[in-house]
Amino acid sequence: MSHQFNLNERSQNILKATIQHYIATAEPVGSKTLVEEYGFNISSATIRNIMGRLEEAGLLFQPHTSAGRIPSDWGYRIYVDRLINPDEISSKQLEQSLHQKLQWERVSFEHLLQRATKILAALSGYIALITFPQNPSDSLRHLQLVYLPSGQIMLVIVTDSYQTQSVLVESSLLNTEQEPLDEELIESELQILSNFLNQKLKGQTLMQITSLDWDKIDREFVQYTGFIKIIAQELHRLVKPNNSTPIVIHGVAEVLRQPEFSQLQQVQTLLYLLEEKQEQLFPVIFTLPELAGNSKKVKIKIGSENPLEPMRICTLVAANYYQDDTPVGSVGIIGPTRMLYQNAIALVEITADYLSEALS
Repeated sequence: MSHQFNLNERSQNILKATIQHYIATAEPVGSKTLVEEYGFNISSATIRNIMGRLEEAGLLFQPHTSAGRIPSDWGYRIYVDRLINPDEISSKQLEQSLHQKLQWERVSFEHLLQRATKILAALSGYIALITFPQNPSDSLRHLQLVYLPSGQIMLVIVTDSYQTQSVLVESSLLNTEQEPLDEELIESELQILSNFLNQKLKGQTLMQITSLDWDKIDREFVQYTGFIKIIAQELHRLVKPNNSTPIVIHGVAEVLRQPEFSQLQQVQTLLYLLEEKQEQLFPVIFTLPELAGNSKKVKIKIGSENPLEPMRICTLVAANYYQDDTPVGSVGIIGPTRMLYQNAIALVEITADYLSEALS
């Protein structure tokens, strides 16, 4: 299936109408329905041909040979990425509703998370999840770049963990594309670079390091452009959020009314994940921002894009909330792939912004 598939305007409109009708009804959609309900100025036969082409492209499929068509995960992905825009009127209404129901000045942050999760579940009709904030206090004590006889470079980081009152040491090997140089010269250059990075990073919490402007650091030490990017990516990889952080969950009963969850076994595996395997669920919901810096605020994983098997009948919509500029937790919604995406995206974004405001 080609992910470069180009849709003309007519095909986009047919795909959008098919998905919207299926989201509203949970019934497979036929060409006759689209003619009658969406006022397309073309014949039922033409619509049928277009739907056939959308099926060939992997965007729609027929659950039974005689039935209409329903969206595939890839069809939903095109719909989310290209065919919908944020609904600003409902976003404003949701924002007002959340502000009225949540008054964080009067409650502890823990109580605020509980209330926010309940409200999010009620407003969306899906499962709402909010992670407790990470303790962002583990900070960098020292960083060292060491040249090895193999020609590789080892990155060693030493951190102060305030939670365990101890010093932690981690190391990893960096593969560089650079030509081998004189060993003494490399060692002295690595020492200069280690000193520079220590001056920039020492005392920063690990979470802060992931959200630094690495392009700016790169520009300051221009002769190491490229290598600093590799170090940044490796530091990003070494920062592991604490997966045992609790997750507040509400709304399971609401989502079980959806027809997608009528199979008992699917529901049981999802419930087991939510209740017993939160340490697996946590890194799926809370992900650190990409280093590129332009990554979208709201992350959406549709069906088979989810890394955990029990979630592959679901869509996850998630966004981080921040303490100042540091990502510390995440707000998420899990529902069927047949989800009211505009509503879910707006709700998650507004709740994350609200919690950031409350924390900062």
